Amino acid sequence: MSRGKENVTGVTEFLLLGITSDPEQRQVFFWLFLCMYLVTVAGNTLIILVIGSHPRLHTPMYFFLINLSFVDICFTTNLIPKLLVNHVAGTWTISYPHCLTQMYFLISFANLDTFLLAAMALDRYVAICKPLLYHTIITPQLCRGLTTLMWTCSGLISLVHTLLMNRLTFCSSAREILHFYCDAYLLMKIACSDTRVNQHMFLGAVVLFVAPCALIVVSYIRIATAVLRIPSALGRRKAFSTCSSHLSVVTLFYGTVLGVYIRPPKSFSVQDTVATVMYTVVTPMLNPFIYSLRNQDMKEAVGRLFSKGSKSS
Repeated sequence: MSRGKENVTGVTEFLLLGITSDPEQRQVFFWLFLCMYLVTVAGNTLIILVIGSHPRLHTPMYFFLINLSFVDICFTTNLIPKLLVNHVAGTWTISYPHCLTQMYFLISFANLDTFLLAAMALDRYVAICKPLLYHTIITPQLCRGLTTLMWTCSGLISLVHTLLMNRLTFCSSAREILHFYCDAYLLMKIACSDTRVNQHMFLGAVVLFVAPCALIVVSYIRIATAVLRIPSALGRRKAFSTCSSHLSVVTLFYGTVLGVYIRPPKSFSVQDTVATVMYTVVTPMLNPFIYSLRNQDMKEAVGRLFSKGSKSS
């Protein structure tokens, strides 16, 4: 009981240890994160503008891509500005309410990423394996309904995690988080009270996180089987090219996330903190480049948008 009281009266904030404690390295990371954040916001905003301004791109695949770009902007905005402000202010603390709020949006946007990537894989599967039924199956109503369901489920899942985390107690002597943001995984590690309910919920969340990945894998196995049946090499290459950008993003996102979180919280290290930068910052930054450089329709649309802008000026 005394440990619980210690939390209520003592812990009003946590200390974010970040990636390094070296002042010179922190200065380098400040400019690095600032540049990556600006590129992320600019790149994903460009994707949204390009798709929104070209009727040819008003298809289910690009509808999901707009949502993914918006989520990526929100995902990084939830984390990076706080890191930058802390550096400028010279303080590395985060208040308890801010910590839970950051964790809520982190889990919500991470789940949205997985759901959207799965929806995009399903879209590619129907387009390649059942082309004649594509417009019958993948309708605008289905896309809007799926997106609404994804946003709602992500918010509810995150809310449950946050409420369960709020019931934990934290000792004043253990308020350091080995990260640059509030991670539910690490908050369980430093909690003084029983975390078994949270751990069970976390395992359920892992299953829910991996389920879309399984759907993506099955979809691409079916796609690969169908494409290999195409007699012409040109046809096979064209079919694979429509999936390559999405497959690259899926590999980058799931590869780093699963590499960090499939192990127990106690094994979390500084190397894992660096690895999380890949899916929290690097992947959202690279998504616009992957989709625009490896997708002919996007390249043409971006070119037309910039040529239109130069003519108007």
